[in-house]
Amino acid sequence: MLDMLLGPGINGRELYERILGFRPRQRAIVVSAFSDSLEISRTLQLGASQLVKKPYTLHELGLAVKKALLG
Repeated sequence: MLDMLLGPGINGRELYERILGFRPRQRAIVVSAFSDSLEISRTLQLGASQLVKKPYTLHELGLAVKKALLG
């Protein structure tokens, strides 16, 4: 799970790019309160399976994890 807002100097997309550098097939789910972000779009284009918008329910999160693991 990647939150798009991380500490100073890095965001979720940048972190995912770094992870893909040493684990090219790493799966990920984007978690954010925002849905209209260029950074989210770029992260999904890199291969993250989907966006789960905050606040989310356990059911929504479970479905996202299932989709990420199966897809």
